[in-house]
Amino acid sequence: MRRPTALLALVLAAPLAACATAESGPPTITWYTNPDSGGTARIAQRCSEESDGAYRLKTVLQPRDAPGQREQLVRRLAAGDTSIDLMSLDPPFIPEFANAGFLAPVPEDVAAVVTKDVAEGAVAGASFGGELVTVPFWANTQLLWYRKSVAEAAGLDMSQPVTWEQIIDAAQEQDVTVAVQGTRAESLTVWINALVTSAGGEILENPDEEDPQAVVPSLDTDAGRTAAQIMADLSAAGVGGPQYSNADEDINASMFEGDSAGFMVNWPFVWQRAKTAVEDGTLDQSVLDDYGWAMYPQSVAGEESRPPYGGVNLGVSAFSEHPDLAYEAAQCVVRPENQAEFYLTDGNPPGSLVAFDDPEVQEAFPMADLIKESLQNAAPRPQTPFYNEVSTSLQRTWHPPRSVSPDSSPADATQLITDVLQGRALL
Repeated sequence: MRRPTALLALVLAAPLAACATAESGPPTITWYTNPDSGGTARIAQRCSEESDGAYRLKTVLQPRDAPGQREQLVRRLAAGDTSIDLMSLDPPFIPEFANAGFLAPVPEDVAAVVTKDVAEGAVAGASFGGELVTVPFWANTQLLWYRKSVAEAAGLDMSQPVTWEQIIDAAQEQDVTVAVQGTRAESLTVWINALVTSAGGEILENPDEEDPQAVVPSLDTDAGRTAAQIMADLSAAGVGGPQYSNADEDINASMFEGDSAGFMVNWPFVWQRAKTAVEDGTLDQSVLDDYGWAMYPQSVAGEESRPPYGGVNLGVSAFSEHPDLAYEAAQCVVRPENQAEFYLTDGNPPGSLVAFDDPEVQEAFPMADLIKESLQNAAPRPQTPFYNEVSTSLQRTWHPPRSVSPDSSPADATQLITDVLQGRALL
C-alpha cells in the first residue's frame, strides 16, 4: 500500500524541485524599453554582469510609438502587474503615472546620485509636484538648424541668438523654407509649448493640480498670443513648404536635405541621418558641409529661448517585487559612461552633463556642447496628469497652422481645455 503513496510523493516532488531550481538564480529585473538600435540591451547585459549576481536585467521591447507604449504600460500597471520592474517613460506621461500611484518612490540616496551633474531640463522632466519621481536617463532637445550659405547670404550672424522673426524674414528674402512640425500630432504640441515658454508663459497655470476641474489654462495671455503670432507670420510668409500642415520630424529632415532648405527646428537625429545618407551615396558631402546649428530661436528678442525637451526617464513600478534592485539597476543604467556609449551607438543625447565631455562624443557630434547648453535651458511640456487631454485640445485648436490667429487660437484652446477637463466637451 505504500508504493503508490511513495510514487505520488516522487511525482509531486519533481515539479517542486524544478521550481526550486528555476528560482535559485538571481532575481530577474524586467525593463520595458523603447525600441532602439540595441543600446539598452547592451547596457542591461553589462549591468547584469556588474551586479555580481545581485540581479539579472532583462529588456522587453515596447511598441514603437509613444501612445502605444503608454497604453501597454497603463493597462498592465492598472491591473497591478508585478512583471514590470523598470520602464522607460516619455516625460509627458510621468505626471499621469505618478498621480495614479504607478511609480515607486525614489529613495533620497538614489535621487542624490542620479541627479548629480544632470541637465536642469532633464531633472525637471523627471519630476512631478516638486519631487523627483523617475530617474533621468537620456535627454533630447531641439536645435535651430540652418544652411550656412543661406544665413551668410541673408546677413545673419548665427553666433548670436536669432529670433523667429529674423529667420522668417531671411527665408522669405532668400526664397527658402523654414521646416517646422506642423502636423496634427504630438510634435505640434512640442512646437506650441516651445513658442509659449520662450515668450515667458506656460500652457497651464497650475499643472500640478490633481483635480481636473481646477486646472487653469494660461494660453490666452501675451505669451500665448506671441506664440500664435509667430505661427501666423510663418504661414503668411509662405515659407513653411508644401507639406507645412502635415510635416513631422522626418519630413522636415528630408526637406532640409533638399535644394530649397534654409532653416529648420528639429531634434539632433538629423545630423546622423545626413551623415548616413552621405556614406550611402544618396546625399552629397557638400550638403552636409553646409549644415549649421544654433540655439532654438527666440520668441521675443532679447529673451532667452526655452527649447523643447524630450527623451526617456526610468520609472520603477510600484508593483515590482524588487524595487530596491530595480533602483540599483537604474543607477547602473544611467552612469555617465553608459549614457555616452548609448549616444554613440544609438544617437540619443545623454541627460548627464559629464557624458557630453567624452572625447568620442565630442568627435562624433560637433554640436554636443550646444545640445548640452540647450538641455540646461529646455522646458518640459505641461507636467499634468491630464496631459493627453491638454495636448489633444491644442492640436484641435491650433491646426492647421495656417488657421492660427493671435486673436482667436489662444482663447479657443483655453476654452476647449477647460470644457474637456470640466466634462463639458469630449475629444
